[in-house]
Amino acid sequence: MTGNSALSGAVVAVAGAGGPAGRAALLRLAGAGATVVGADADEDRLAEAVDAARTAHPGATVVGERVDLLDRAATREWAERTEKAYGHVDGLVHLVGGWRGSKGFAATDPADWDLLEKLLIRTVQQTSLAFHGAIGRSERGRFVLVSAAGASRPTAGNAAYAAAKAAAEAWTLAMADDFRKAGGDAGPQAAAAILVVKALVHDAMRAERPNAKFAGFTDVGELADAIAGIWERPAREVNGNRLWLTEKP
Repeated sequence: MTGNSALSGAVVAVAGAGGPAGRAALLRLAGAGATVVGADADEDRLAEAVDAARTAHPGATVVGERVDLLDRAATREWAERTEKAYGHVDGLVHLVGGWRGSKGFAATDPADWDLLEKLLIRTVQQTSLAFHGAIGRSERGRFVLVSAAGASRPTAGNAAYAAAKAAAEAWTLAMADDFRKAGGDAGPQAAAAILVVKALVHDAMRAERPNAKFAGFTDVGELADAIAGIWERPAREVNGNRLWLTEKP
């Protein structure tokens, strides 16, 4: 799938590369000709994801390392190492996830917010700040956040999750505004975009719940296609936009 792909020769970092969505993203990006640099807190699952991408696409450059994305210095060092090793960085895909919910608003546990603020907001802040300079210098730089429809229409039992996702979206849109201003009259060269899903589904989930319909869910393979598609579209078209992969609430 390399050929004339917009990702051919690109260097793309993937945060949260060891999960199901990360694994699908590594496969898709490597297949499109990108050099893929993954990071995850779980070394074992990261190694499995990297090996799967290398096996599926012999000759592709796919690497991974454990990085504490809650550590600003460590995250910045990861970004600097990546740019130094390959000469440029053309994107960061943020796939660090997590979910906590409750039976109702009054049953919300503040501890859920403490966890989700770290996973869904702090990691976005750290990675976007660390890779901002490199992405802005690239002629095809992209920052991609995956968000949830619940951020636009929170439900009573998802207060902490929806609030965290909404904050991550706001942070990403601020980055997009920075790219817009930097581009001036010519338009942005780089872009920060948000892909919105209801929820994600993968083969293991289907195997565990064979009778479930997962209505409105986005398969991780479909998400990976949408991620790669961000590079196929002009920066002006995707910068600062929420791109919906599910029905708008």
